Amino acid sequence: MSKNGRIAILTGGGDCPGINAVIRAVAKKAILEHNIEVIGLLDGFDGLVRERYRKLSSADVSGILTLGGTILGTSNTANPYRWPTAMGPDLQFADASPTAMANFHKLAADCLVCIGGDGTLNIANRLFQDGLPVVGVPKTIDNDLHGTDITFGFDTAVNIATEGIDRLHTTAQSHHRVIVVEVMGRNAGWIALHAGVAGGADVILIPEIPYDISVVVGKVMERNRSGKRFSIIVVAEGGIGFVLGAQLEAATGIETRTVVMGHLLRGGTPTPFDRILATRLGTRAVDMIEKASFGSMPGIRGSDIVDVPLEDVARGQRTVLPDDPLVASARSLTTCFGDQ
Repeated sequence: MSKNGRIAILTGGGDCPGINAVIRAVAKKAILEHNIEVIGLLDGFDGLVRERYRKLSSADVSGILTLGGTILGTSNTANPYRWPTAMGPDLQFADASPTAMANFHKLAADCLVCIGGDGTLNIANRLFQDGLPVVGVPKTIDNDLHGTDITFGFDTAVNIATEGIDRLHTTAQSHHRVIVVEVMGRNAGWIALHAGVAGGADVILIPEIPYDISVVVGKVMERNRSGKRFSIIVVAEGGIGFVLGAQLEAATGIETRTVVMGHLLRGGTPTPFDRILATRLGTRAVDMIEKASFGSMPGIRGSDIVDVPLEDVARGQRTVLPDDPLVASARSLTTCFGDQ
């Protein structure tokens, strides 16, 4: 892209620690190194359809490296290809993508940078297939995107979850309780697995490994008989935390409490690892724009950043394999996954 160009940037889907670090990296490199104007679309694709945006200066993105959330706002429902046209009981949808594309061209932008997870990047890929120059940046605390080994926000979420498990250990031990800790990751158990191992959980239940309640009960009772009168059970979200807690208390007779960490994992300051990762991905996105590598996103492969086609994200969620090395390591330390 030539000097004095213009790019638009948006953040879609759930908020995530590190988004602002990406916005900062994209804007600063574009402005300071290439003299490119940066337009921030507000609230994800809603800003593109409704023409809601603001110009971002270098000063606007200074001091946001450590901030959680996103200064541009986000939406996990705004989809140009499924745009609500009537609310209430008669909710209807229409294709607003022609409007989105027309508004993009009115901005006279050279590229649309979409920061988001599978939903946002799938929309970005459809816009690219329809003719828009798009570059994506992978984002999700769930770490479940194909095409990249890790996403920013995941490390922060694992750190927060692990700290919570550490704190719950002491109260569980003091009161001789079973504590069920429910973390995010409805269809992918990466947070539960990593935080569970890091926090020394006795039982880790993830969507990828079906569990038998009798096996979990047996693990709790075995610990109790050996003098370990408390247990920590980490589960991926889906509303099973309270159900599981009630089942365990009824089956074991041991007082059980459930703690849902929920959106705590999404908020707050990103870890240094996520700040660095977000900065690397953001600056690489500008490099991709410069070489017109549209329809792609920067992905992590080992320690390298590679250009990944957005269509790779459409393969579905990247889930934990039952024979994942970390699962094997945890099993070797007698961690129970509820299946054996």
